[in-house]
Amino acid sequence: MAEQVLNQFRSDKALREDCVAIYEALGMDLNTAFRMFMERTRMVRGLPFPAILPETRMTRAEAQKLIDDMREEAADLPEISLDEINAEIRAVRTERKSRG
Repeated sequence: MAEQVLNQFRSDKALREDCVAIYEALGMDLNTAFRMFMERTRMVRGLPFPAILPETRMTRAEAQKLIDDMREEAADLPEISLDEINAEIRAVRTERKSRG
């Protein structure tokens, strides 16, 4: 057996928990998944998945048109006051608290 080394790194807690749940559903632990990732990296001599940037980029004019279109759509919506917005927020928070 090859010499073993310890690999450590920091990650977001929620990300780790989500990944652990996914790997457990697949019948493996996080360490096994990482070893598989590393083996596949060695096999393909790079990332074991596509890592590419999109070929098209939005131009400034395209972005401005999207913003203008959204403003035009929003123009037909009724005005809402700050008090109404806060009332909606309170209602949602109350509903969330009642669900547990």
